[in-house]
Amino acid sequence: MPIIKSAIERAKTNVKANKRNSAQLSTMRTTVKKFETAVTAHDEKAADLYVAASSAVDKAASKGLIKRNKAARDKSRMAARLAKANA
Repeated sequence: MPIIKSAIERAKTNVKANKRNSAQLSTMRTTVKKFETAVTAHDEKAADLYVAASSAVDKAASKGLIKRNKAARDKSRMAARLAKANA
């Protein structure tokens, strides 16, 4: 355990940030999985779910939870799957 006051405060801040980051990352993964299952099931809501998943990926990238290139790659793959499903 830290003894210095600033280290104690930093530890509390790190715990709060970890909870916030974990929740947002989990939300992103959930929306992406919902999109994937909708595309697999040929659901009509896949286009709406793509928009939500793309937004969640962008938010995660802007917060630094995932890298920008991973976000671009994931969005590109989702778009390709959506286009293939609609074809």
